[in-house]
Amino acid sequence: MENWSLISLCVLLGLTTRWAVSFSSYSGAGKPPMFGDYEAQRHWQEVTYNLPVQDWYFNTTDNDLGYWGLDYPPLTAYHSLLCGHVAKLINPAWVGLRTSRGYESASHKLFMRTTVLFADILIYFPAVILYCIYLSDGSSKRKVATALCILLYPGLILIDYGHFQYNSISLGLTLWGVVGLGLGRNLLGSVAFTLALNYKQMELYHALPFFCFLLGKCIKQGLMGRGMLLLVKISLTVLAAFALCWWPFLSDPQQILQVLHRLFPVDRGLFEDKVANTWCSLNVLIKIKTLLSRDTQLLLSFALTVLSILPSSIKLLTKPTLWQFKLALVNSSLAFFLFSFQVHEKSILLPALPVCLMMNEIPLMAVWFLLASTFSMLPLLLKDGLLLPYVVTSLAFLYLGVYLLSALDRGPEEELRLGFCHKLTQHCLSKHHLSLLLKCMFTVSLVAMAGLSFTSVVLEPPARLPDLFPVLVSVFSFLHFLAMLLYFNLVQLTEPASKKSQKKTN
Repeated sequence: MENWSLISLCVLLGLTTRWAVSFSSYSGAGKPPMFGDYEAQRHWQEVTYNLPVQDWYFNTTDNDLGYWGLDYPPLTAYHSLLCGHVAKLINPAWVGLRTSRGYESASHKLFMRTTVLFADILIYFPAVILYCIYLSDGSSKRKVATALCILLYPGLILIDYGHFQYNSISLGLTLWGVVGLGLGRNLLGSVAFTLALNYKQMELYHALPFFCFLLGKCIKQGLMGRGMLLLVKISLTVLAAFALCWWPFLSDPQQILQVLHRLFPVDRGLFEDKVANTWCSLNVLIKIKTLLSRDTQLLLSFALTVLSILPSSIKLLTKPTLWQFKLALVNSSLAFFLFSFQVHEKSILLPALPVCLMMNEIPLMAVWFLLASTFSMLPLLLKDGLLLPYVVTSLAFLYLGVYLLSALDRGPEEELRLGFCHKLTQHCLSKHHLSLLLKCMFTVSLVAMAGLSFTSVVLEPPARLPDLFPVLVSVFSFLHFLAMLLYFNLVQLTEPASKKSQKKTN
């Protein structure tokens, strides 16, 4: 009974934090002609409710793709259609065809925020609670503390309730996939991730680890026997789920090609805005977009992404344990963020999800990464008027991570999980000095983030360098993410899965 009370408290705190942030400003409020991502979500409800399915992804008189044209997979469109039907019942003006563009009102804001909250309650919250109960080690209070920290991760809250997105749906479905596979429910886990992929195409960041984990399980059972039967079942299940999601578009190849064209708009270029990845950071020194053709940029980004993912994927394929699976999810999604083509600032939420799942095992590194990921979106958050929610949620998350998870109280082996690497460094650094060095680096990093946040708000950049502070934020964050990619790869490639993790493979 006490455990359920604590879980209820976690959920209540998570909901309260989200609802508090929802009363802040939102993306594009009062800023014509595009009005930001809030308007994008409302416009998709307008389009899907009023137009036939065949027109959703095509440029027509009633569907101007230049004005927030639908560019997510079919499951997002169906979700918009559902919200559109509810909106029509409450106030038809919210989804009036062509007449509702840029609609803003207090009641509509409440409705839109409520749709995000319902998505959290129905999909994301249950997945987090189930993961912490069944797939997280430690005492009941430790599991509850982990759940609370995951639910209060500021990056997801600020983007979904401030910048206005439904990332909790795709990330929640992915987490359902992790829970399913972790509990041995391979078909249910496969369906959940297929739905996530059909809600947001960025879930491709997680696709290879899911594939390698399932294939590794099949190989382990023997591809000439039970393993082959499992592989066939999984393949048919995934194909059936894809077919169901794409059913309205399958009768016309042109429909499929147009949807794919909208999902992968390579015409936008290598990167936009000041995202904390390799290409944007390197562009400060070398003007890549000018020196290289678009085809060369595509080829280079593809090659580096694949090369950076392969070691992690191969290790997972040969050792399909839950611990290796979580590490591979981090390494794959972080490599995609750092090296792939056309990355958005909010895409850092994709590696942030599997890092959240490691807060019990490596709390210090997880808290560090999650704070850096929130900081990396600072220019976007400031643009949306989310300074106060950013400061409050980040400080609360830091306190809870350090206090509840004892992130600064563990020895270096527990802090880093680098196994035999400690033996290689023990002649240079004692355990005490290594632990002290790590905590000093963490503190310096936090002070630098706070300093850059303060200067970004208070100081005016030089006239000849108007983007100085966003560039500093993106480069500083990029250095963190690059170091984290090396760290998580080192953990996965050098440390065998723990005995407890191995027990949870099937």
